[in-house]
Amino acid sequence: MIRTSDPRLRRLLVVSALAPLVVFAPSVGNDFVDWDDNLNFVTNPDYRGLGWSQLRWMLTATVTGHYIPVTWMTLGLDYVLWGMNPAGYHLTNLVLHALNTVAFALIAIRLLRLARPRTGETALWAGTVTAALFFSLHPLRAETVAWVTERRGLLSAFFTLVTALTYVRMAAAEGAPRRRWLAVSVGSYAMALASKAAVVPLPLVLLLMDVFPLGRLPARWRAWGAPEARAVWREKVPYALLAAVAAAVALAVNHARAISAPIESYPPSSRLAMLAYGLTFYVERTVAPVGLSPLYELPAHVGPLDPPFLASTVVVVLLTVALGLLGRRWPAGLALWITYALLLVPVSGVFQAGHQLVADRYSYLSCLPWALLLGAAVGATLDAATSGRLRRPFAAVAIGVVTVWITGLASLTWFQVQIWRDSGTLWRSALDTDPACVLCYNQLGAVLGNRGDSGSAVYYFERALALRPNDAGLHGNLGLALLKTGRPSEAVPHFVRALELNSTDVETRVHLGVALILGGRVGEAAAELRQAVARSPGHARARYELARAYLVQGDRVAAEEQAQALRRLDPRLARELR
Repeated sequence: MIRTSDPRLRRLLVVSALAPLVVFAPSVGNDFVDWDDNLNFVTNPDYRGLGWSQLRWMLTATVTGHYIPVTWMTLGLDYVLWGMNPAGYHLTNLVLHALNTVAFALIAIRLLRLARPRTGETALWAGTVTAALFFSLHPLRAETVAWVTERRGLLSAFFTLVTALTYVRMAAAEGAPRRRWLAVSVGSYAMALASKAAVVPLPLVLLLMDVFPLGRLPARWRAWGAPEARAVWREKVPYALLAAVAAAVALAVNHARAISAPIESYPPSSRLAMLAYGLTFYVERTVAPVGLSPLYELPAHVGPLDPPFLASTVVVVLLTVALGLLGRRWPAGLALWITYALLLVPVSGVFQAGHQLVADRYSYLSCLPWALLLGAAVGATLDAATSGRLRRPFAAVAIGVVTVWITGLASLTWFQVQIWRDSGTLWRSALDTDPACVLCYNQLGAVLGNRGDSGSAVYYFERALALRPNDAGLHGNLGLALLKTGRPSEAVPHFVRALELNSTDVETRVHLGVALILGGRVGEAAAELRQAVARSPGHARARYELARAYLVQGDRVAAEEQAQALRRLDPRLARELR
């Protein structure tokens, strides 16, 4: 039993809260970045506040393919407190990470005691501190904490940890307290899902905890139909219902917004290969966090027999078989591995969405088992030294290595959070890690173009196109950068190629019209702009440029017709017509 008056508990909680606050402090000086922050906050007025109009929007919004009403409410509160000052948003992220570390420490001490009931008190507390610091100070956490958009991951993790903590308290209680803890746990799970739906598998994790270390279900699955086991199953019904609703909403949103990668591009065999790659990737980066990047770009083709994916699949199969065979002798190993896999599946290639093959932020919850494993190892080492089963010098060396390791991780994290300082730093860092990252070149080009440095933007767009020559968006971006640098004739072929690849892009067709006008090909420009207006009658810029083309041709009647429509759409733009 852990007493709240125990001074060791107070020290544990203080260390768990203060350590991440210190190590991640540089993140408070970061800006918003052009990696979803611009869509979510900079150009989005709808979340700004907690009035009825903002709350209605939060309950229905699916920006970037996520339904996260609770997360939006915290961001609305940030706006009330800080306006558009990014420091306030980063501070909230930092405080949430500290709270998550505290919650994880409270879970870790209970699970470690249940898993190793004979562990001495000193070993138990040392193992818990190790687990908490390893989780919170690891460089893999930097992306989640330093990127404002990942508020959803931090908040969902907080409620997930509260769900697990109160579930463990429920399992140890009886009568009315048991029902109260269960209600709090279910309510916390609902909040976690409304913060980010990626925690859908949590009911299965709780079920696994019932087997080990809680011991509420027998290890032999055939005995799960016994009366006492059925009571445990009934407890999972509200969790399962919430998970089913959240999964259905997430799938519907992804389908409506076409977020998920098409099945024909990445068939089931490729998706399983991506899952295997992710399972090995996060373990490798947990042990040796080198080459971390804001984007590990998804290849255009994933072959299950390609060396990286085949090797990962072999490792996953062998490791799973080995842990399965050792399940009776070492149930903790199998439980940790299954928990890791369950928490990773929703953000893996199985449900591929986005440009990334893997992402540091996906390790935030899924890699908690490895922090517990390290904490258990430290506790076991100290226990062995105390009992004489391990010589004290060897134990001291082992503990010293772990201490140096965690200190080194904290140093890496201090610098890792600073690559999120601004958009230029972010994408340059990504290119330093992966010089073949197409999206990174494109993003850096866009950042520079938005800053008015169109000449440099041209260079990065050209580098991106050299790697992916049949990308409509890249051709359009390069054409626009060339147009802004006063090279309309060079821009035209890129706009034409972009439209060959995607004929429905009205914006690119308008840009083509502008380039043709500047190149003296007014008749061709008018034809392109008429197509743009026909496809999108409410596109003000298309009508403006078409009116300009008519004026150059001397057709004032046709120009006036477009000007009248433009006055209804955008009076300010209409006044610019001469």
